[in-house]
Amino acid sequence: MLTLQNQLYFRPPTADVPAYKPIIVPPADLERPEDTEAEETTEEPVAPTLKIPVLDIKMPIPETAVVITAVTTAVVAVATTSVTQTLFEPIKKEVQKQLQAKVNKWKENQKIKKDSSKNSKTE
Repeated sequence: MLTLQNQLYFRPPTADVPAYKPIIVPPADLERPEDTEAEETTEEPVAPTLKIPVLDIKMPIPETAVVITAVTTAVVAVATTSVTQTLFEPIKKEVQKQLQAKVNKWKENQKIKKDSSKNSKTE
């Protein structure tokens, strides 16, 4: 007689079925029933704050949208400044050379005029 000591047990597969809480979306034309009145709330939402222990100060934390806007603006400003500075630096140097040459020429002309007017007065 033949006996099997090692038997293989086969378990059928199981599936994890995802479960979620259903989201109730109100209709677009939702109105309050006619026989009810609106509740007035006097509570204001509490702004999140950060407590600084050493200074014993509570600082308000800005909203995420405000922080994202500020960071994006700063990054764009720095990038724009860096790029335009490297582009306009050679142009600035060339214009400065041309203007300096014209100023030097004007100064020479003024000096020549002064010298010639002195020479004409002495004669």
